Amino acid sequence: MQIQTVSILGVGLIGGSFGLALRAAGFGGRILGVSSPRTIEAALRRGAVDAGMSLPEAVAAADLVYLAQPIGRIVELLPEVERYAPPNCLVTDAGSTKRAIVERASEVFGASRCFIGGHPMAGKAQRGVERSEADLFRGAVYVLTPPHGRLPELPIVRELLNWIEKIGAVPWVLAPDVHDEVVTWTSHLPQLVSSALALSVSRHLDDPEHLKVVGPGLRDMTRLAQSSYDIWRDILTTNGDNLQGALEQYIAQLKHFRDHLGAPELESDFEAARRVREKLFPT
Repeated sequence: MQIQTVSILGVGLIGGSFGLALRAAGFGGRILGVSSPRTIEAALRRGAVDAGMSLPEAVAAADLVYLAQPIGRIVELLPEVERYAPPNCLVTDAGSTKRAIVERASEVFGASRCFIGGHPMAGKAQRGVERSEADLFRGAVYVLTPPHGRLPELPIVRELLNWIEKIGAVPWVLAPDVHDEVVTWTSHLPQLVSSALALSVSRHLDDPEHLKVVGPGLRDMTRLAQSSYDIWRDILTTNGDNLQGALEQYIAQLKHFRDHLGAPELESDFEAARRVREKLFPT
């Protein structure tokens, strides 16, 4: 086994859950955490990490470095990780967009370190290690984004894939730009739609009594509106070009609905949408 020490930089919901998931899956090595003293204290209570350390200490001791901060912070820390990481260390991340991170990692690491971008398609609206859980990744697609869409044939990379499967996730390999285009539609646009819907409802139903007349559709559709802008700021910035196009197409679809309310052609649109839903989430 090549991965005996895992250092998690950013022990929040994702980083903490990764530590808990590894331990639940039988990982017997050390799990080190780099976060604020308060977060490390909570992570130790939860059993997400074995010890808290400074970044230089944790990275220098690591076989696997797991970057689980916001995208901008990941990009900022890559040179420091390169400075302290052992030669055979594998570095990965859990950022929600990949182009900016992978491009910067390629510049910083070159051929001196192995960096594999990653994005577990799992999470919650709430943040923090207190919300972490060992089963967070179970059943979720876990995207890996090597620079050219091909994983290097290295034993430590195969071991990472093995642990991703052991924590219950499904490894999936995409090129970074393809990943960002795909998640524009599967993750980022839904967030904006949910937030926009919540705002629209609140602005037109200002009587608190009226807001009690709520069905499960509104509950489900506005769940993502609970998400913090702190998480989404870097996502919207680093994937803005894809989102611009997606929003234009979504707005065009809404205008089509507006212009054909009650018209026969909407029946085919509803039927097509139903088929999409069944394909995405089979019952």
